[in-house]
Amino acid sequence: MTFAELLAYLDTHTPRGLLDGTPEETVAKARAGSHRDPLAGAIVAHLFEGSFLQTAGDPIARERAVAALGPLRLAYMKDDAPAEGLRVVERVVHAIDRAFDEEALRLKGKA
Repeated sequence: MTFAELLAYLDTHTPRGLLDGTPEETVAKARAGSHRDPLAGAIVAHLFEGSFLQTAGDPIARERAVAALGPLRLAYMKDDAPAEGLRVVERVVHAIDRAFDEEALRLKGKA
């Protein structure tokens, strides 16, 4: 699965839309801190940068995507952090798992 495919999946399968334009535009805005939704932008930036990707078309692995959100999860676990941030990040992590599970089932069906 490419990062762009994962981002599109997360955009439609989480309560908070992550896309802010095309996947490429979304990554650029997230990395520049100009995403329309600061929390969504932080999630996108952590996913992209923490997965060591160069473009939105690069492949991403489940383990790398989940690990990339680790620092953001920890930041929202602090006592003074808004609880909503942790809830959103946790929903995104669960959606990442579903995205890769669905892809595996789809690929298995083709074999």
